[in-house]
Amino acid sequence: MFTGIVADTGVLQSRQPLEGDLRIRFEVPSVLMEGCKSGDSISVSGVCLTMLEPYEKGFSADLSVETLDLTSLGDRQPGDKVNLELALRAADRLGGHLVSGHVDSLAKLISRTEDARSERFLFETESSLARFIAPKGSVCLDGVSLTVNLVEDNRFSICIIPHTLEVTTLGRLAVGHNVNLEVDLIARYLERLNQYGYAGDEPGNKE
Repeated sequence: MFTGIVADTGVLQSRQPLEGDLRIRFEVPSVLMEGCKSGDSISVSGVCLTMLEPYEKGFSADLSVETLDLTSLGDRQPGDKVNLELALRAADRLGGHLVSGHVDSLAKLISRTEDARSERFLFETESSLARFIAPKGSVCLDGVSLTVNLVEDNRFSICIIPHTLEVTTLGRLAVGHNVNLEVDLIARYLERLNQYGYAGDEPGNKE
């Protein structure tokens, strides 16, 4: 579990195809690797990955076919930067919102415009996910917890402050490029409860 508060950025070092999937290696700031061990979870641009072969300056991770199909990580090339966050600990502050690192789909940047010192980003995603995105609700884009401003059909806008533009990869995002989108965890479970009914209301058992 994560919070969507990016700890730092890293750089993709290499890509190694392995029998249909992919192993990638990242270089990251040494301070982020302190105490890390093989098997730890880490959010890489919003995707929960298992850390392999950790050392002082980086780690490797395997990308399954599912991850390659649903996220943008398979398109990243050596030299590309990624957002990083270590898994949430019980005593940590929850500065963003609850994020699982399980990407729902991609969202495409349609436009970015200045809004005083901030910037307003307009994204478009699959129509099937529109019901999970609400004004003043939360979304996670490339591992960053953000507040939704406006929603119209399958498009939504985000106002991003200068600090976030500077310390995450979102400041380098170009129009037409995709980001990893995870909708709000609570909204997803509420949809499931609404579909199957609440306690005692098993599908097919209603009179």
